[in-house]
Amino acid sequence: MNKKLVLIMRFYETEGPGYLADFLSQNAIQYQLIKVDQMENIPRSISEYAGLVLMGGPMSVNDDLPWIKEVVKLIQEAIRSDIPVLGHCLGGQLISKALGATIKKNSCKEIGWFEVQSLSHTSQQIEASKKWFGDLSEFEVFHWHGETFELPQNAIHLLTNKNCHHQAYSYFDTHIAFQCHIEMTPSMVESWTKAGATEMESEKNKEAIQSPVAILENVSNKCDQLNKLAYRVYKQWIKGLRLN
Repeated sequence: MNKKLVLIMRFYETEGPGYLADFLSQNAIQYQLIKVDQMENIPRSISEYAGLVLMGGPMSVNDDLPWIKEVVKLIQEAIRSDIPVLGHCLGGQLISKALGATIKKNSCKEIGWFEVQSLSHTSQQIEASKKWFGDLSEFEVFHWHGETFELPQNAIHLLTNKNCHHQAYSYFDTHIAFQCHIEMTPSMVESWTKAGATEMESEKNKEAIQSPVAILENVSNKCDQLNKLAYRVYKQWIKGLRLN
């Protein structure tokens, strides 16, 4: 019997799966990439897939875009069917929208490398953070966003930082949504920084906006560390895949 594929949805040309694609290949997990930005057809059902991954993009989930309703329905079907869902930035916001939470303007734009902290206020948070992040309580990740999600009902708040309160949450053990980016590679960081030069210049001197020079400094080492974190997260996420 052929194993089912992981469905990855891309919403913007430069915001592909990055390190996640390498991770899946290394673990002999096949995937299908749907390029929504190129008007590729969105599947009507998730039932034939092992898992669902949603990447980032500069648009808002509150925009009047025809594909948003289709994607939200797919996420809702996946969650009802216990098919694991993973969201990065816009993808995390789409999961939140599908679960009935509000997506709104963040208190500030956040662009660059900033640390996040895992939460341990409750036994649920301690258990979930251990599951997804091991013994890590603070680590550096990449950010590029101006909006943020509220927590859906029954979500476990996992990560926070001074710039954005809701950086990640898990939902019923199987699903996880990030506001930050853990999928980055050096080439992605370089291309985003080049494309976003005007935006960064217009927002310069703000505490949560790094300069292009700061973003690109030691980018290979930073991505290596980020990939180690992503490996841990993705390794946990694939445990729930419905491959058969």
